[in-house]
Amino acid sequence: MSDAIVQCDVTAGIARVTLNSPSNLNALSDAMIAALSAQFSTLAQQDDVKVIILRGAGKAFCAGHDLKEMQAGRAADDKGAAYFADLFARCATLMQMIPALPQPVIAEVHGIATAAGCQLVASCDMAVAAEGTRFGVNGVNIGLFCSTPMVALTRNIPRKQAFEMLTTGQFIDAARAAELGLVNRVVAAGDLETQTMALAQTVAGKLGSAVKIGKAAFYAQAEMNVADAYAYTAEVMVENMLWRDTEEGISAFLDKRKPDWAQ
Repeated sequence: MSDAIVQCDVTAGIARVTLNSPSNLNALSDAMIAALSAQFSTLAQQDDVKVIILRGAGKAFCAGHDLKEMQAGRAADDKGAAYFADLFARCATLMQMIPALPQPVIAEVHGIATAAGCQLVASCDMAVAAEGTRFGVNGVNIGLFCSTPMVALTRNIPRKQAFEMLTTGQFIDAARAAELGLVNRVVAAGDLETQTMALAQTVAGKLGSAVKIGKAAFYAQAEMNVADAYAYTAEVMVENMLWRDTEEGISAFLDKRKPDWAQ
């Protein structure tokens, strides 16, 4: 592994992307946002990558924006207005890259996931958390309401619970996060890497093109009314059914054998 601020290793179709800035709890600094965005752009073009795991080095997953860097931005003549606008735009673009990626992205969460770090978890397709992990959108505690993190959060958990987290700045534990739907499952800290990899391997073992078309349809239909969603997803299923590998998968199931997929 290199000393790069974002590291990536690929094994058997699974890419493990590591936020590697433990000294500031993997904060989403300008450099981190740029490196992670570039890494996602690269992975989006790699057909051999079936699943992405997003994790953090050191004691935490991600502590949100780099507050020291943000404060330094105030030195500009406009008191940082242009810098802050650009920062939040770049961060929003990064968050939106995740559901747009062709591969499912699983957050492997430990320590803390706060503010934009919690937003990062909420933006991932799935999440596995270690026992003892704490989640918060706690900017209100320092006078900065987590307005951009709440976009992803309110699309993951019930509104009243999200509003409570946003206005009180209080943290929730991993069990509560699972209860609310922010994470899929909670595992023992010592099993986090193994359990996350097991989930990734299960998904990677499916027909990659089916997962890809399904992920795109999942997010597209969620923005539609029910009638439009059914019409759209029916078209997606027709396309899917006409694939050679889908015909082979169904035949293999009926014949009680392993499918001979091209991918």
